[in-house]
Amino acid sequence: MTEFFKGIQKIAFEGTETENEFAFRHYSADEMVMGKRMEDHLRFAVAYWHSFAWPGGDPFGGQTFQRPWFGDTMDHARMKADAAFEMFDILGVPFFCFHDADVRPEGADFAESARNLEEITDYFAAKMETSKTRLLWGTANLFTHRRFMAGAATNPDPDVFAWSAATIKLCMDATHKLGGQNYVLWGGREGYQTLLNTDLGREAEQAARMLHLVVDYKHKIGFEGTILVEPKPQEPSKHQYDYDVATVYGFLKRFGLEDEVKVNIEQGHAILAGHSFEHELALAASLGILGSIDINRNDYQSGWDTDQFPNNVPELMLAFYEILKAGGFSTGGTNFDAKLRRQSLDPEDLILAHVGGMDACARALKAAAAMLKDGKLERLRAERYAGWRGNRAQEMLAGRYGLEEIETHVREAAINPEPVSGRQERLENLVNSYL
Repeated sequence: MTEFFKGIQKIAFEGTETENEFAFRHYSADEMVMGKRMEDHLRFAVAYWHSFAWPGGDPFGGQTFQRPWFGDTMDHARMKADAAFEMFDILGVPFFCFHDADVRPEGADFAESARNLEEITDYFAAKMETSKTRLLWGTANLFTHRRFMAGAATNPDPDVFAWSAATIKLCMDATHKLGGQNYVLWGGREGYQTLLNTDLGREAEQAARMLHLVVDYKHKIGFEGTILVEPKPQEPSKHQYDYDVATVYGFLKRFGLEDEVKVNIEQGHAILAGHSFEHELALAASLGILGSIDINRNDYQSGWDTDQFPNNVPELMLAFYEILKAGGFSTGGTNFDAKLRRQSLDPEDLILAHVGGMDACARALKAAAAMLKDGKLERLRAERYAGWRGNRAQEMLAGRYGLEEIETHVREAAINPEPVSGRQERLENLVNSYL
């Protein structure tokens, strides 16, 4: 046990009338929503890197957090794990996520880093024996160290590719040992700063080879979880190869991986790509690659990835509507890829940030479920495309007519279509009525 969260009791559901800030007002794990427990819908996870490894810096200032586990020894790593599992138990979250660099100190060489990861994996396994919290996914940090400044899989140096592949193997082993339900690949430096020194075709082939290695190893070790790629458009690279869902799907199709890999979509990354979160979710669902989500929000005035905790319920409702409409999560979940503001120094801030985020998601889930159950939005959507249910429209879509036949029909039937309202404002009002 640590002293870090001393005096903070386990967070319980007390309902909307409570004045206790250390209580859930909307998140009730056992509440049934569309025939499933709320906890099983949302599948919340705590992000190890932001909650326990991030020092509170930004591009214009250094560390603001002073955590007792900050240090480069295995004793510090174990203390960090103790604090993490205490927080998991306080919140009652079912999952957590980690990078290797979050949980173990960097060794003097690859072998020492590997030993450190193996040791902390065993320590996690022991902690999990007395905790309800399980591993949603693991991943490898292939972007922070200077060796990755030109990428990992896409690096011009084959030794960096090999180091990266070996690191991924270790992280997959740790994830598998801990019963992780997914394994994530985030290409933090897989992109380019300038085309003047970049061979796009070569780097794409390298990225594909790495992903095939991952898929092959998954099957070799019998890992039953899902392999996930996380799209991100920019920052730190000028152009990331996994720009958005559409770009990732094109890559997967190009290299024959579309049946093996799904996506982990982050709200903040969707915004950076110029999309809405619900757009990326809906597109992934339509392509059959929706896997999991990282939930957060951006400061729309800042224009970069601020990773704030989610609190915009209308925005979240549209996201969870797309998830529910797609059938919900299977191995995926809702990972809080969110960090405190650098002025939020206290242990209580870390707890309350998650409490607020969990409540916001719960409110959004219930509103989305009510909208989906009511069915009015889907009926109006179907009504807009009703003309396509006609026989001739179906035959035209099926390719039974060429341009000549279509022109003849337009002339003979004197077709002269008039625009029909898209009713956007009415639909927005309808959506708001469920909040």
